[in-house]
Amino acid sequence: MALNQDAQPSSGSGAWLQTIRAAAEKLKGSIIRTPAVEAPKLSVLTAARIFLKYECMQATGSFKERGALLKLLSLSEAERERGAIAISAGNHAQAVAYHAARLGIPVTVVMPEGTPFNKVASTEGYGAKVILAGEHIGQSESHARRLIAERGFTLIHPYDDAIVIAGQGTAGLEFIEDCPALDCMIVPIGGGGFISGVAAAVKALNPGVEIIGVEVESYPSAHAALRGETAHGGGPTLAEGIAVKSCGARTLPMIRELVQDVVLVSEKAIEEAIFCLASLQKTIAEGAGAAGLAAVLSNRTRFAGRRVGLFQSGANIDPRVLASILMRGLERESKIVSLRISVPDKPGMLGEIATGIGRCGANILEVHHSRLFLDVPAKGAVVEIAIETKDRAHAQATVEQLRQHGFEVERVNKLYGEA
Repeated sequence: MALNQDAQPSSGSGAWLQTIRAAAEKLKGSIIRTPAVEAPKLSVLTAARIFLKYECMQATGSFKERGALLKLLSLSEAERERGAIAISAGNHAQAVAYHAARLGIPVTVVMPEGTPFNKVASTEGYGAKVILAGEHIGQSESHARRLIAERGFTLIHPYDDAIVIAGQGTAGLEFIEDCPALDCMIVPIGGGGFISGVAAAVKALNPGVEIIGVEVESYPSAHAALRGETAHGGGPTLAEGIAVKSCGARTLPMIRELVQDVVLVSEKAIEEAIFCLASLQKTIAEGAGAAGLAAVLSNRTRFAGRRVGLFQSGANIDPRVLASILMRGLERESKIVSLRISVPDKPGMLGEIATGIGRCGANILEVHHSRLFLDVPAKGAVVEIAIETKDRAHAQATVEQLRQHGFEVERVNKLYGEA
């Protein structure tokens, strides 16, 4: 393939489509041609017709393999012998490590010092040499640049490389071939490599498809750039896969030309989308992988009745974070309810509470009994209890039954409209 990282086709020309099709041929058999399916339950939830492409089914759990492998395949024999290097704290690191091992290319991955242990272990497990350097990704990049100068490594950039962009574009090529009648496609934006490649492929095949990017509110780089504003933000986010402070020099012009809009979503919307994908679609998504659904949930009127293509672009979420999101989601739906009940400190009170809850058909999950709260009378006690219910109406009926039996009951996580 003639394309290299220093030269790329004009964004609006058919040359990108030709390049992406050539990339798809080179990747065939080495990555999964992931399914794109209609998601009826998500369609009911959002009032749009949702089609979901499962990039999370790739071997390392994200679309990143497409660009990483294509770039590795482009290396000369001399470059392969000297080795490759990547800078990443997440999916790109694992994708490069996995395919470099398959191809017999030595690879070094530079990660920030605070990278979670599980991500370091996964990358090392694929055979990469991991170096922890710097407090953030910018300092890691500086260290990697020194290694490139000293040892002649070839950089496998996560997004700002024409070959990587072409590789990521194969996901868009597949999606529009499988679902040609889409009205719009929503694509997460970090550095911009994924949306640039996807948009180039989709627009070449069906110019009428609206391409919409999505970023988390704390990292609004493309959103600000399209509006001539300076991006401000940073900090922790559930969507760390798109927590990039600026788009690439190659990707931003493509976004300007090919992307119709960029929307921002909140942390709450990301959390809700992760929960909905798990509970309704039975698929695990990391924050960035759920960003597209978060955009629809946050803009229901805009997408109502439209055929919307979403990428489940990654599944590498920390299991502890996922467990917390699932429990919080059940609490929001009042399928798990936390109660604080004040009672006289005398024998039989806990039994009466348990009997009352049982009569209502609710299930007790956890009980904590305390006499040490200073806002409780000296001869009183507080029972903090978590119960499982069928739905919000069942939860409210259970609370009312307890109150009618004389108990002072307070919902710990009270939602709007609940007593």
